[in-house]
Order: sequence, then structure tokens, then C-alpha cells
Amino acid sequence: MTKSFDKISGIIFLLISILFISESLKISGSAYGSVVGPKIYPLILGIVLGILSLRLLYEAFKQGSDNKETMKLDYKKFGIIFISAIIYVFLLELIGYVISTFIFLVIAFQVMEKGKIIQTLLISAIFSYGVYAMYVNLLGGALPKFSLF
Repeated sequence: MTKSFDKISGIIFLLISILFISESLKISGSAYGSVVGPKIYPLILGIVLGILSLRLLYEAFKQGSDNKETMKLDYKKFGIIFISAIIYVFLLELIGYVISTFIFLVIAFQVMEKGKIIQTLLISAIFSYGVYAMYVNLLGGALPKFSLF
């Protein structure tokens, strides 16, 4: 990508993060039996997106010169991951968070870098179960369980 693309996308993502933050502050604080309110995660995501956008803008403006180097876009990989993400959303309620996240991560990791299947399986399993355990046990939230079992 070019530096001008980075500048434009950094500004767009910064505006989206401001929208996320402002709209998340309008969400009510009560939740369905959860200790963590529904507005905390959109707020955190908005803040993280804003910080990353500022970092992208800093990097783009720091280098200054606009190289016309462009990366070749790989539409096949994008399409596979995009379709996997859509299927992931539909499977989330059906087979639960842990299994659907595990499957999605395995597919995404293998699309991005083939091989290293043991490492892929290990990272996917640790991440999907770790996030589930942390969110449910530490934060008291609720994620879709294994509804098929």
C-alpha cells in the first residue's frame, strides 16, 4: 500500500473510533446478568482503534515520502477468510464460541500461512478457550455455549 492510502485509512479509522466511543457512551449500563456492562467492550474497541489509527497516521506522516510501491492484493485469501467469517457468525450460536472460534482461527491461520499445522491447532485452541475462560470466569460475561452437546 502507499503512504497516501495509509493516511486516508488512518483518518477514516480515527473517525470510526470517535463514532464508536461516542455511541458506546450512549448504551445503558445494565446487562443480562452480566457484571460487565454492554458498553464497556465497544468503548474499549473504540479506544484501541483510535490508538492504532493515531499510530498509523504517525507512521505515515513520519516517513513523509510517498512511494508508489503497491502490494499485490490477494483476493482469493481475502475471499476465503471473509466467507469463513460469515460462516463463523452463523455457527457461533449453533456450536458455541469455543468450537466455532477454533475452527475459524485454524482456517484463517492456514490461509495466511500454510503448514505449521500443530502450531496452528495449539494457538487456536489456547486462544479460543483462553478468551472464553477469561470472559466467562473472570469478567462474569456470557458467551454461547456448546449448544449441540
